[in-house]
Amino acid sequence: MNPKVLFSLIIVGVLAIGGMQFFFTVHQTEQAIVLQFGEVKDVIKEPGLKTKIPFIQNIVYIDKRLLDLDLPTEEVIASDQERYIVDAFARFQIVDPLKYFQTVNNEANARQRLSRFLNSNLRRVLGGVSSVDIVSGQRADLMNVIEDGVNREAESAGLGIVIRDVRIRRVDLPQANSEAIYNRMRSERQQQASQFRAEGEEKARLIQAEAERAKTVLLARAREEGQIKRGEGDAIRNAIFACAFGADPDFFSFYRSMQAYEKAFNSDDTMMVLSPNSKFFQFFGNSVGSPDNTDVGARTSAAVKSNDPRCSPEGGYDLADIDFLAASAAALPEDELAPLDAPGED
Repeated sequence: MNPKVLFSLIIVGVLAIGGMQFFFTVHQTEQAIVLQFGEVKDVIKEPGLKTKIPFIQNIVYIDKRLLDLDLPTEEVIASDQERYIVDAFARFQIVDPLKYFQTVNNEANARQRLSRFLNSNLRRVLGGVSSVDIVSGQRADLMNVIEDGVNREAESAGLGIVIRDVRIRRVDLPQANSEAIYNRMRSERQQQASQFRAEGEEKARLIQAEAERAKTVLLARAREEGQIKRGEGDAIRNAIFACAFGADPDFFSFYRSMQAYEKAFNSDDTMMVLSPNSKFFQFFGNSVGSPDNTDVGARTSAAVKSNDPRCSPEGGYDLADIDFLAASAAALPEDELAPLDAPGED
């Protein structure tokens, strides 16, 4: 290669490197501090292409965007001695690069100082109000008070930083408090359930008692009516027997004796010790049931005739005008047969 060309290339490269050392760029999201041997010579807040003295001055870039500051969860005691776990964060901005550089120098130190300020103000403000104010709509006002307090401390310390926003993400009860509240809620629900069960059992007993009472009344009335029906039936039966007996006493006596014989001799091993002259064997000697059959007409004429108007001379009994289905007992009151409602309900 021609030595002149090589020399020309070296000169161009040196000039390019030197030119790069003369210029630097400040981005829109940044601000810069020009240092000369560690001494601040200039503070640049506007973006653009800037100049410096090569190899003598160096540039420190500082972010001017909103930066996040996350706090670890803290346990705070409210004025009513309730404990809460508070999760909060803040957003800050570097507004004075010179003060920022002279006091904290970098973001790590700035975050450490701001965390202490935020933590102390968080405890001070939330510790001065009740738990109701912390968890209710007063939270926005409390965050503004915390923000103002942190800004005052940062200004007093000369950090060149402004807190733009403070937010409380979440306020929770400690684990022990949560378990205590859960146990209390569970006890209250169990107590309420026990009360509901007791009330239900009481209503069930009242309903069962009402049902048993209605059942007893119905059965008593049914037995009463049944007994009355049986009495009326027995009366009609006796009237029919009396009518038949009055019409033909001998046949009636014969029929009843045959029924007695059937019941007495129903078993194969029946043994009876009676006198042959007993009235039980009156039809064994003759069909008229008397050892002397000459008094049959006398007995027939002496038989008592029934005075019942339904009884005919031939022994028939008129049942046409008898209503066997008519109720004999008094009707039950409506309130005793009304549908049963749950006690205490309208």
